[in-house]
Amino acid sequence: MIIKTISSIALAGLMAAIITGCSDKEPTSPDAQADFRCEQENVLAPKWTCVPIVDGSYAGVGVAKKSDAGMGHMRKVAVANGRSDLAQQIESQVKDKIELFTRTTGNGNNETVDQVTTAVSKQVAKVDLQGSKGVDVWTSPSGSLYMLVTVPEATVNKVVKSSLKTSFKNDNALWQQFQSKNALEELDKEFPTD
Repeated sequence: MIIKTISSIALAGLMAAIITGCSDKEPTSPDAQADFRCEQENVLAPKWTCVPIVDGSYAGVGVAKKSDAGMGHMRKVAVANGRSDLAQQIESQVKDKIELFTRTTGNGNNETVDQVTTAVSKQVAKVDLQGSKGVDVWTSPSGSLYMLVTVPEATVNKVVKSSLKTSFKNDNALWQQFQSKNALEELDKEFPTD
């Protein structure tokens, strides 16, 4: 009986060892192993090169490969690429805000929302990102130039507000809805210019 009890205890210990494994490593969660620092070309880089965020501004990153034409040329290319990135971001964010705004003003007809969104997007696209500028630069190990380009949100929002008002004026029924106090308050919430 004692041998049977010892055998049972030994078997239970062996099973526990097999189940838990013989590893000396502590279990880790996937997040504990993740490295959320920004890397470009396998080296640590400023965070804005991965996630361009600047309070009160729309921000984009432009990159220019190392060029024999010199740093001046690389800066122009990086600014142009940064502005292109900005334009795409602004178009997407403005479209989302306009759709939210037009729905909150009571326009349930998708066709009307789409017409307003398209009209305003065209007006915003015509803005050549006045006020945009390079605010930070970083040179990578390969010699590529990374440039953080920003434009104040208030500058873009003024154009968007003006375009929205113009678009709504083109349809008398929409203009009447838009003129309501709630619609104007919602417009200010979505596109603050102060």
